Amino acid sequence: MSTFNVPKREDVSTNNQAIFDNLNKGLGFVPNLFATYAYSDTALENYLNFANAKTSLSAKEKEVVNLAVSQVNECMYCLSAHTAIGKMNGFTDEQILELRAGYSSVNDKLDALAKLAKNITENRGKTNEAVLENFFNAGYTKANLIDTISLVGDKTISNYIHNTTKVPVDFPLAQPLELETA
Repeated sequence: MSTFNVPKREDVSTNNQAIFDNLNKGLGFVPNLFATYAYSDTALENYLNFANAKTSLSAKEKEVVNLAVSQVNECMYCLSAHTAIGKMNGFTDEQILELRAGYSSVNDKLDALAKLAKNITENRGKTNEAVLENFFNAGYTKANLIDTISLVGDKTISNYIHNTTKVPVDFPLAQPLELETA
């Protein structure tokens, strides 16, 4: 099997070096997964532009999707990173585990979003009609649906990159999911 080392600043293109510098300024480090995107001269910039684009979803709602999708795709890197980010967005450890399992017992709207994100990912976009109806009944719009599907795609790309490259996780490891799914 091929080994993927995490590229260092001097190993990447000039454009990616500038992005590494900005990440270091903003985050204090370059996450290993972001550095791995930099094997390509264009993928890191394209990914960050897409990931940071305007959306109808709140930061908290984005984490719901990120957690549910990363669990379905069994990506330890993204589960670990988004557990940390989820906590920064006000979720408790128990809520994060529920969202990873594809539901929320404390918020009906986030429950509908988690169920939708999980269902889209599990069914590769062939969304269950009842899950979709529940999403709209919870108050979400067609714009929210398109933004959710876009975010599922965004997160799936990162999940696949890590699951293929297996670069080291540089966040506190997410705990195993042992909750029964709703």
